[in-house]
Parts: sequence; C-alpha cells; structure tokens
Amino acid sequence: MAAPIRLFLVISMLVSPLLAVAAECSATSGTQRVPLLELYTSEGCDSCPPADRWVSSLSARGLTPKQVVTLAFHVDYWNHLGWPDPYARPEYSARQQVASHRNGGRFVYTPQLLLDGKDYRRGSLRDDLDARLAAANREQPSASIRLSVADGVDGSITAGGEALVQQRAHRPAALAYLALYENRLASQVFAGENRGRRLEHDFVVRELAGPFRFDTSGAVRLAHSFRLDRTWKKSDLHVAAFVQDENSGEALQSLVLAVCRN
Repeated sequence: MAAPIRLFLVISMLVSPLLAVAAECSATSGTQRVPLLELYTSEGCDSCPPADRWVSSLSARGLTPKQVVTLAFHVDYWNHLGWPDPYARPEYSARQQVASHRNGGRFVYTPQLLLDGKDYRRGSLRDDLDARLAAANREQPSASIRLSVADGVDGSITAGGEALVQQRAHRPAALAYLALYENRLASQVFAGENRGRRLEHDFVVRELAGPFRFDTSGAVRLAHSFRLDRTWKKSDLHVAAFVQDENSGEALQSLVLAVCRN
C-alpha cells in the first residue's frame, strides 16, 4: 500500500468519529431578570397580522433576548373558518386558556400579548414596552438557568441543562419550560379572513416541552429532544428556557440559545 493511501486511511479513521459528534453550545442566565413576552395569534384572524409585525419589529428596536424572551403561540380555534394555521397546536390554545383563567378572564381572543403573564396592551401611538422591560431588567432574578443545545446528526435538537430557584418561597409555584422556536417564516394564505395575503412571522413556537417541576431543593434538570421537520430551517431555530410562576405568570428568569450547527 502506498504511503499516501495509508495516511489517508489513518486520517479518515481519526476524523470519522468526530463527524458523528453533534455540535454543542451553551449559555448561562445573567444577573438581570429577563421577562417573557407571549403572543397568541392565528393566520385565520384578520386582526392578527399587525401584532405579528409589531413582534417581528422588536429586534430592530434593539430588544434582543438579553432584554426579553419573545414567543409566538399560534392557536387552533380559528382553523374552522377555512384556513388551518400551519403553526397552530391545540396545546397552545390550552395554554392561553390557562392564562386567561389565571387573570380572571371569561374568554380567549387573538391577538393577545402577555408580558410576564399579564395582558399587555400597546398604546395607539407608541408603547411603553422599552420602559417596562428596562424596569424588569433592573430586578434580580429569582431563578438561574444553565442551558446547552446539541445539534444531533440524526436531525434532532437536544436541549439540556438545569434551573435553580434560590428563594424557598418561589419554589412551590415554579415551573420550567423549553421552547423551540423559528424565525423568518412566511405563508401565502388562500382562504379564511386573510385570504390573498402573505403573512410573515418570527418567534414561532414549534414545540413546547414541560412543565418541568422543581424538587424540594429548588433544582430541576432540563432535558428534551426536539425532532425536526424537514421543512424547518435550522439556521433560524432557537431554544428558549424559562422559569415561570404558575400563579402569577411572571418569568422568574428566561434564556435563549441559538441552535448551533456542525
């Protein structure tokens, strides 16, 4: 066997195991509290596109996941009007229903914005979101999060880590979640209230895992494998981890990590 061929085989034997190892990245939450902004929306609702556009504009305003974690939950109760929202899930409708009951509401509606679990209504001319977020960011978080994301060679995304609630009083109501979301999505709508329109979306939750419940020491292990659809764009996927008080809806802490690639 010629020397160059032997060298090639040796290199191949060394490199091949490395190619099977998933890329992994990690992050740890900081010392400022990052609130949670939830949008409940639907492609079957003609009043929803302005709210979708407003949410998409937050990044251009400099409101990154360091200031606020934004998640768009597409609900399914508009699907019967002729256009089944491709991003809708019944569990997101159920999540909105729980939030409505928590806030004393008698019904759900879209679009709805919740900031730290409470209704957030924008002003007609300008909103106060920057000021509200700045105030939240000055607060000390009641939880800490360590998150890692591994890009599996089998097409999955594995999220893991841990969360800790330091204050004993917050532990009984604390719940942790992992959300896989995607940016830069668009649909051409052919039926329903938005027929003929091209709708664009960001922060669309593809899958929500949890709740993960804390033990008596205030710790919880986070672990979930997200199976990706072939149409999802890996370069636009992110994993959000957040700890939420189930009684108030307030985020004790939130963290986002972009999906890393091989």
